[in-house]
Amino acid sequence: MRHHIFLFACTIALLASSSLVSAEVVKHSFHNDTDSIPEPEKQDDGVLKDLDIEGNIDYGLNATGLTSKDFGGIYADKPLALIRPAGADDVARVIRQALHSPTLTVAARGNGHSISGQAMAKHGLVIDMKSMSDNNRIDVNKTSMYADVGGGALWADVLKSCVAHGVAPKSWTDYLELTVGGTLSNAGVSGQAFRYGPQTSTVTELEVVTGNGEKTVCSNSQNSELFFSVLGGLGQFGIITRARVLLQTAPDMVRWIRVVYSEFDEFTHDAELLVMSQESFNYVEGFVFVNSDDPVNGWPSVPLDSKQSFDPTHLPKKTGPVLYCLEVALHYSNNPDHHPSTSTVNMVVEKLLGRLRFIKHLRFEIDLTYIKFLLRVKHVEQAARASGIWDTPHPWLNMFVSKRDIAAFNRIVFQNILKDGVNGPMLTYPLLRSKWDNRSSVVLPQGEIFYLVALLRFSHAHPKESEIKQMVAQNQEILQTCINKGFDFKLYLPHYESTVEWKKHFGDQWGRFVERKNQFDPKAVLAPGQKIFTRNRQL
Repeated sequence: MRHHIFLFACTIALLASSSLVSAEVVKHSFHNDTDSIPEPEKQDDGVLKDLDIEGNIDYGLNATGLTSKDFGGIYADKPLALIRPAGADDVARVIRQALHSPTLTVAARGNGHSISGQAMAKHGLVIDMKSMSDNNRIDVNKTSMYADVGGGALWADVLKSCVAHGVAPKSWTDYLELTVGGTLSNAGVSGQAFRYGPQTSTVTELEVVTGNGEKTVCSNSQNSELFFSVLGGLGQFGIITRARVLLQTAPDMVRWIRVVYSEFDEFTHDAELLVMSQESFNYVEGFVFVNSDDPVNGWPSVPLDSKQSFDPTHLPKKTGPVLYCLEVALHYSNNPDHHPSTSTVNMVVEKLLGRLRFIKHLRFEIDLTYIKFLLRVKHVEQAARASGIWDTPHPWLNMFVSKRDIAAFNRIVFQNILKDGVNGPMLTYPLLRSKWDNRSSVVLPQGEIFYLVALLRFSHAHPKESEIKQMVAQNQEILQTCINKGFDFKLYLPHYESTVEWKKHFGDQWGRFVERKNQFDPKAVLAPGQKIFTRNRQL
């Protein structure tokens, strides 16, 4: 997700107490299905009456109401039923049963963090992947350095289980309360991706239940077409029920550093230098912030703890409406065979930072354990839940922009359209195309270097519907600007309403995507919330 948040607990507190709070509570959906849910026998000719699974089927309003919403809070489609499978065999049974109906669809739901209804199934079946008992199994193989984990397992649980053995996955998302199958169905991106690729590049084997209802083990060498189809496949070809994740030795500690730039070209030069260098940090990200004392969007969002402060007198006399922060982290350990040691970390940090052109007195750093660093966003979630803003709509926009166009994007979007911020992080940092396998279903801009742009909007506790619509409209303005200017970009965690838009998104990969659909889910049973194909469609 959107999965790209940094610590801004002060933002949460301020938003919760904002004077903008209105008595008019936002409606959590602008695309809301309020129809009553028919009895299953009437809805699908009794097709579910013969469904025999080890788990359970829940038609209750509490269950179906919960799965009709997601983190985005913009869409709401009620399913016919919520399925809590005992394991992969139950998932296969559900899909095979759905195939007997001309209209029934199936969506896999992880932890509900989709933004635009991608995990919903209107009057269909939603599978609660977290309920599978297989998720409690996280089998770590230190000899071969991999872990077998359930598709519904949370990455946070994978982290804790692996670190207990002194190892950890190579690539992460910023937010770890996401399911393994969910992120692998998109890509899974964070500050480690420049070195290891997205999470889709760090798995070697999957167990998948296809849209034909077949449970299949696949890998680079076994059923490889299915393997690469499912990775980044937006749930269109199969449901991931198990993944084999590559591991590395886990460090003990992390030096977390933020440095500030006033010029975008210097920021991008240094970020690209770090991601292209053999000798670099273990984590490289960046973000844009407002050049003011705005406590939510501005200077106070940069320091890493309450003892640090941003002194604007260190800024150059001439600066623009926004500034830029490069965020890096270096692992270190008591085991110098795999990471810098505690005694040498300062020397390594100074050597790496010595090549960069940031504003020297605007440098912030802290040391923390590896687990605390990777779980840093969990503290943000806890504070946001307590204040009420976690449950308000989040019209986030995530995209990949080519290196060719990122400077123009900065001038037009960051420095103009978004010069006042988005009440949350505005991430941007470079990624390397060569670290992504082009056999997967993910589509990217052209060129070796492209930039992630993630606009992670938050509102206050009780926003008006008009305020949320304004955020959505600004997202559309940004996208339309990119189209009008001819920018080379792709949406990450994409959402479109028409086949024409999806064809444009996939470009010359559309034909391959359709062929894979015809092979692995020819009746378009899976993932209807993506709105790419319709049930029993003709292509």
